[in-house]
Amino acid sequence: MAAAGAAVAARSPAAAEGTAARARRPLLLRPSRLPPLLVLLAAAAGPGAGGAARLYRAGEDAVWVLDSGSVRGATANSSAAWLVQFYSSWCGHCIGYAPTWRALARDVRDWAAAIRVAALDCAEEKNREVCSAYDIHFYPSFRYFKAFTKDFTTGENFKGPDRELQTVRRAMVDFLQNHTDGNRPPACPALDPIRPSDVLSLIDRHEGHYVAIVFESNSSYVGREVILDLIPYENVVVKRALDADTAFLGKLGVSAVPSCYLIHPNGSHGLIDVAKPLRSFFSSYLKSLPDVRKKSLALPAKPHEDENSEVVAWREFDRRKLYTADLESGLHYLLRVELAAHRSLAGAELKTLKDFVTVLAKLLPSRPPVQKLLETLREWLASLPLDRIPYRAVLDLVNNKMRISGIFLTSHVKWIGCQGSRPELRGYSCALWQLFHVLTVEAGTHPEALADTGLGDAPQAVLQAIRGYVRTFFGCRECGEHFEEMAKESMAAVETADQAVLWLWRKHNLVNGRLAGQLSEDPKFPKVPWPTPDLCPACHEETNGLDSWDEGQVLLFLKRHYSAANLAHAGAAAPAQAESPRPPSALPAPARLSGGSRRGPDGEAAGTFLGFSSLDMSLCVALYVASSLFLMVMFFFFRVRSRRWKVRHHHPAV
Repeated sequence: MAAAGAAVAARSPAAAEGTAARARRPLLLRPSRLPPLLVLLAAAAGPGAGGAARLYRAGEDAVWVLDSGSVRGATANSSAAWLVQFYSSWCGHCIGYAPTWRALARDVRDWAAAIRVAALDCAEEKNREVCSAYDIHFYPSFRYFKAFTKDFTTGENFKGPDRELQTVRRAMVDFLQNHTDGNRPPACPALDPIRPSDVLSLIDRHEGHYVAIVFESNSSYVGREVILDLIPYENVVVKRALDADTAFLGKLGVSAVPSCYLIHPNGSHGLIDVAKPLRSFFSSYLKSLPDVRKKSLALPAKPHEDENSEVVAWREFDRRKLYTADLESGLHYLLRVELAAHRSLAGAELKTLKDFVTVLAKLLPSRPPVQKLLETLREWLASLPLDRIPYRAVLDLVNNKMRISGIFLTSHVKWIGCQGSRPELRGYSCALWQLFHVLTVEAGTHPEALADTGLGDAPQAVLQAIRGYVRTFFGCRECGEHFEEMAKESMAAVETADQAVLWLWRKHNLVNGRLAGQLSEDPKFPKVPWPTPDLCPACHEETNGLDSWDEGQVLLFLKRHYSAANLAHAGAAAPAQAESPRPPSALPAPARLSGGSRRGPDGEAAGTFLGFSSLDMSLCVALYVASSLFLMVMFFFFRVRSRRWKVRHHHPAV
């Protein structure tokens, strides 16, 4: 529920956040640590009508912003190594981590000729296929790409105890050092330590420029980081040496490490005097030496990105209403972007998808074209004899490639009740929370809807389907793990539909409380306990001077607020005619029965087979029969002609 979590805003559990992204260089900000799930649900905005929100901004950040059109060209056969963060702008954890990533890129901006820090937003639909090609299923994912890699590769996963700035920076150093001599970036100096004999040779030899030698312990990164810091500067070379030979260090006057020994162009040499033996002090001292200045390095231009100047007009909405546009926009993102990160589905993943689609098809109150799409998708998945399917086949059905009449799901995001005060806030997470709440309420309203689906008891069926989706498909791994912890803790105790509704409400408010004050919180929709007193006065009471909940009233409010009757269709996208080339009358009109299945006017299921309607199948059978008859007629025709020709030209032997 990661996505969902952040969605809960002060005004409605739908308030969540997100921040989408592209940009280039970061500020030195102290990253805030967000608890997983809350982070997860933190941010909601997917690509919106006004363009994707930006976690990284061109001209402001040191981060190289990549997209589907530039990532392969940048990382393939590059003269520098790359560290790329694949993130999603609706992921609360990604939003919370953005200051750290910007600070990292700013901190190592002088290393750009050797290794570059980049980011790519998988929440943007144009990047969907490239994220799938790189096997990105969870956010954020960090991949290293070595220099001069000619063949396509998905990169090497970052493996570290944590994602703190210093940890990642040191991992970058290790990654550069693991390059072989043949593929090491040309701008990257040697990072291995030199021997005492090499130090003496440097002292005896006048190089005509400064030579700095950082003496340090074997586990220290100071020397290597100073070497990389000085890459763009000329007239100075930095080496590192270890402190193993104490006698040798004594001769040079080195009494503690790390220390920096400087050889001047005129041959004089000695320890430099800095206030603190830290990387920043050594680097700053060396950069300020006379005649040390920046080189004019020929770095490739960063991928140009036009900033979207379009301003999204604020849409006034009623906080007491749910909006079809929000639910359908969330469904569009779920089916076409989030699930599409998986190239194929098999085993437990495929079953999780089938269960979740079944719950959606049977319980989600939606307009007829969306309802028919979900039911068609459910029937198609149920009829598959395969234990593995490519997700592209699911996308083909969702996009109605078979041109089935009456099927439509918007391909654009339009937030109304889930819009944020900024494009990067709320959005998808908000819509996902709303979707989950609607499903639990509808399960109680229509307990017979899941009969004969094989999902078991309705209350547990809905919660378990939601749990499976978040655990298996939700992009923020940490958020999914956090939601799983909450589910393990108390979901098994849910025995009735009412308990399921209240369980989800409690967990949503728990996430709200954890996310309050974090970067993903929308100031216009603060994350406070929901429903607020102005929405439901009866839900609140005072016990011993403290505000408390009347859960009976809360339950009544939730059933009212998330009911089909409270859905407003204002702003929902109208089905395009091109999506339904056949007249609607060609297929039985879907009607929702008490059990949730759709049937035609004759009472028979408006069945589909592999996505094809009964009309499609009838036409196929008719064409097959006609073709067979034509071939048989032609066969006998030529057979008879052949016999006549033989008789006419037959000459008996004499």
